[in-house]
Amino acid sequence: MRWLVGWSSIAASFGTAGRVGGQGSGQSFSHGSGQGFDHGSGQGFDHGSGQGLGHGSGRGSANGSRNGGYGSGQGGYGSGNGSGHGYGPAYGDPGGPLRGGIADADHADDPAAQDAERTVVPVGAQLLWGDPDPLWAVGDWRPDEIRTLTADPADPFTRLAVLGCCGATDAELRRALYAARGGALRHLTQWSGSYTAVVQAGRRITVLGDLAGARPVFYTPWAGGTAYATAALPLADLIEAQLDIGHLAALLACPDSPEALGDGTPYVGVRRIPPGHALILREGSREITGYEAVASLAVAAPVTDPERAVEGVREALVDAVRARLTAPRHAPDTLPYDPGPVPGMGPADRRAARGAPAPAPGVGADLSGGSASATLALLAAGLPGAPGTLPGSGSRLLAVTFNDLATPQGREDELERARVIAADPRLHHVVVAAAEEALPYAELDGPLTDEPGPSLVFAARDRRRLAAGSADHFTGHGARQVLDAHPARMADLLLDRRRRHLLRPVAALARSASASGESLLVPLTVYSAARRLARTPYRAGMEAAAARLRAGGIDGGPSGPVDASLAALTWSRPGPAAGWLTGEALAEVSIRLTAAAGRPPLSLRPGEARARALLARHAADHRVFEQAVEVRSQRLHAPFLDNQVVRAARALPESLRVQPGARAAILRSVLSSAGVRELPTGWGATAHAPNETATRLGLRAALPELLSLFAAPLLADAGLIDARVVQQALLDAAEGRPVPLDGLAELVSMELWLGRLLARRGTCWTGTSTPRRRALPADAPLSPLGTTTPQALRPAPPDPVH
Repeated sequence: MRWLVGWSSIAASFGTAGRVGGQGSGQSFSHGSGQGFDHGSGQGFDHGSGQGLGHGSGRGSANGSRNGGYGSGQGGYGSGNGSGHGYGPAYGDPGGPLRGGIADADHADDPAAQDAERTVVPVGAQLLWGDPDPLWAVGDWRPDEIRTLTADPADPFTRLAVLGCCGATDAELRRALYAARGGALRHLTQWSGSYTAVVQAGRRITVLGDLAGARPVFYTPWAGGTAYATAALPLADLIEAQLDIGHLAALLACPDSPEALGDGTPYVGVRRIPPGHALILREGSREITGYEAVASLAVAAPVTDPERAVEGVREALVDAVRARLTAPRHAPDTLPYDPGPVPGMGPADRRAARGAPAPAPGVGADLSGGSASATLALLAAGLPGAPGTLPGSGSRLLAVTFNDLATPQGREDELERARVIAADPRLHHVVVAAAEEALPYAELDGPLTDEPGPSLVFAARDRRRLAAGSADHFTGHGARQVLDAHPARMADLLLDRRRRHLLRPVAALARSASASGESLLVPLTVYSAARRLARTPYRAGMEAAAARLRAGGIDGGPSGPVDASLAALTWSRPGPAAGWLTGEALAEVSIRLTAAAGRPPLSLRPGEARARALLARHAADHRVFEQAVEVRSQRLHAPFLDNQVVRAARALPESLRVQPGARAAILRSVLSSAGVRELPTGWGATAHAPNETATRLGLRAALPELLSLFAAPLLADAGLIDARVVQQALLDAAEGRPVPLDGLAELVSMELWLGRLLARRGTCWTGTSTPRRRALPADAPLSPLGTTTPQALRPAPPDPVH
């Protein structure tokens, strides 16, 4: 897992980065023989209990890691002793002894000397800049994924760090840094790619999240200031946070309602900034502000020309793909040479004995036969001057198709479309075939992710497919949520008095229900539901959703397209797992919804608000998916979740989005403008629903393990579920009875996540003097919902072990 972390506190004085040396303060930059940059300033935090607050000293090597102090006593600033070749002299006089850190305490009885070993540094960190507001990058970042820039060598405290894939040039970064210094933040979010930007202007730190929520920013109060990171678990380790059982209940009861989730995380005290917002820190104080223009409620937005809007989507999508293709290519670590046949072992067995194969060098893409993945594969293969794979393998784009041999029925058309598309000479097609070993719920052991997500039960299936991909792999995740129209947008059309645009979507729903003989009543039913939603204020809608949870009126979920559309025509609706939650858990979530009724959302238009919420939920799930299926040396790219693509898609007129087949028509236009005009028959057809047969087969195969998992579940100890009810639901699902399978996946995923958190040892931080102990005591029970969360669920104590 890759993340960045830093903090801003009142315990530092501007302009004294590094320990005091000689006649002035000094800060030197040196480049060691290893990777990374070695900053000469020591890291850490020396919180004085008496007079003054100061930073501790530290020592590090050329990889940029630093240790500093966090203790009591009078403090100054410290510098580290870094090895390497310096770019130039320090700003201060380097002569004379260095003074001012807790390592330079006058005597052993000094409180600073007693706490000198208590340092706070992320494990495996690369220092990007030092005191007074340090910033680290943690994880296996590629060198080209970390870019830092200073506005002026004479002003080292006005600087910018961009982490991730960013298509901006150095000149564009510099201009955006000047604009951000004056308070204009939107310039930092309009480049192609997926990245996180951090700006320091004096003692003001600005961290920007993305529009979709795939690259979130978390923060927590710490040491008289605020610590921030792009992952919640490191911050939970930093403050030794307890689990927020109410947030877990909201994730199960209303996963698509940000009103129930709020800005919380599974960890008490760790908060998340909303998508499209920035976190601004000024010497310990914090502010969250949005960088997107807010639509006026008094004047209707201007009607966008459909052709120009589709052209904007095409340009944004092509730029997003080009940003990945023009980035430096990486050859992953290869496995040892295969010595040849071994008695009783084939090539696949030998590879399995050595571990998962490394991904192929270059660029690849999913090719499932759907419109989103096919669009990305054809765009990436067709852009001039940017071949997919490295020379020696035909310079073609690697297209990967997964073929489920256990349940081949129902996907024949998609596989045929993938085969026809892969006939393009610019594509090298690879089919990954698997049977029972790749069913859902297979291989439930996996890594600990930052948060729980339903993708944990499908991780082994997806990891097998991605292992055959490339070092940089495109995926079509997010296309449906970004381009398609949420059913609640029909209420927005009624608010704008555009009733005629409802004819085609309502007629399509009527045709889908023609087999049941109720197609004549569908138009009236859907229109009545949309009209009811358009006339329901936000407050009334949220209060009605809260009352529904308290009453326990939760059905088994929609059974068809019409039922799904009718269920979506509301301000908030229960999730598929809500039916298995206890009454106490549902009451807790209803309190959250009632409290949120008094806080209006960014948009009071139900369709726009529900579409934003659905996109945020999918982006969060995609982030968990990336961590759960992570293949060493591989990067997954989801261009549809980029800022510029999301922004261009929001400019599409609602009258265009609600039409049947709108996403396929938009992507067909994108490919046509890029020179791809011959597409297979049936391209753009509605993608198949998740294979219910494969899910039930996987449940049946893993039933003994799942029943054992829920024999004494942690969710039941927390008061969220009744174990016997969930066990019966697992038996019903395995036998083919109608059960919300998505809800079962969410329950199993959260139970797996809690178990991995309980078994975890170590922490994301190092240097503390806290005795080593288990991350969670094995004999500490969970308290029921509504009481104080037990200390047993603290993610991890300080321990320098991963």
